[in-house]
Amino acid sequence: MLRLILSSIDGLTARCGRGAAWLSLTLALVVCTLVAARYVFRTGAPAMQEAALYLHAALFMLGAAFTLQGNGHVRVDIFYRRFPPLIKAWVDCVGTLLFLIPVCILLLVLSWDYVAASWAVRETSSDPGGLPWVYLLKTLLLIMPALLLLQGIAEFLRLLPTALGRPRD
Repeated sequence: MLRLILSSIDGLTARCGRGAAWLSLTLALVVCTLVAARYVFRTGAPAMQEAALYLHAALFMLGAAFTLQGNGHVRVDIFYRRFPPLIKAWVDCVGTLLFLIPVCILLLVLSWDYVAASWAVRETSSDPGGLPWVYLLKTLLLIMPALLLLQGIAEFLRLLPTALGRPRD
């Protein structure tokens, strides 16, 4: 049962990460189009500028859990890289319990009303010609910590046997 749960979380994280990777290509195309529009045609596009902002936010917020899954987040590696697997597992488990999980829960709690208020009025851009989906952008403030929380729990459960000195099965 635990393996099924872990593989489901990993699958969700991987799908979000692959989607975020495609967002980077889309973002590059949008920015190139914006630059061409500005310098070649001497025109601006507020909706396209906001689209670039939305894509940038989505890229990082949807990719955060995928980066955690791939052990790609920045850490102070000066000591950690020399630790044996048991100590690394302890550091990662304690870090997950003391920092990652509480921060994710705090972000969810603090963002909930903010996002709910945005959805209640279907918040739109205040810029003339801007995008009408600000509430969708703000929803990422709930999606990112939820994905990080799930992936953090999965990583914790995966490392716990090693931290306890038991072989992994």
